[in-house]
Amino acid sequence: MKQTHTTFVLDPLLSNGDTHRQLLARSRYLLFKSKSKWTPRQIERAEILFKLYPTIEKAYNLAQGLSYIFENNTDKNVARLKLAHWYNKVEVSEFKSFNTIARSIQIHYDSILNYFNNRSTNASAESFNAKIKEFRAQFRGVRDVKFFLYRLTKLYA
Repeated sequence: MKQTHTTFVLDPLLSNGDTHRQLLARSRYLLFKSKSKWTPRQIERAEILFKLYPTIEKAYNLAQGLSYIFENNTDKNVARLKLAHWYNKVEVSEFKSFNTIARSIQIHYDSILNYFNNRSTNASAESFNAKIKEFRAQFRGVRDVKFFLYRLTKLYA
């Protein structure tokens, strides 16, 4: 019977003590944050990550650019211009996932720009809709619509 020995190649440690796998796994949370909210350790990790994987940096910058538009603009016309610039950056980047987002923005452009009028979203309406669906699911459908609406108004009014 012939035995084979498997040799494992150890992942070399990077300058911050992480392996490549650890770097990728531990960088996940910093990619959801703005650079201004990173800890010193996250800054060091991001520098290494972006040096090794420049496409991740491009994707991060695109995502943060879109967030920046919504967080820092109050004028609808300025936001329109910045969204157009962001859209152009997406086209140049050739990221398919960002093309999907850009198309959605393009389709709902006017509705999205209305956010900048008074900075309100339809989140409360969506939340209420989810509560109605949950309430309806508890009773496995609705037979008496008048009573359903009565109970709904008593619970959520």
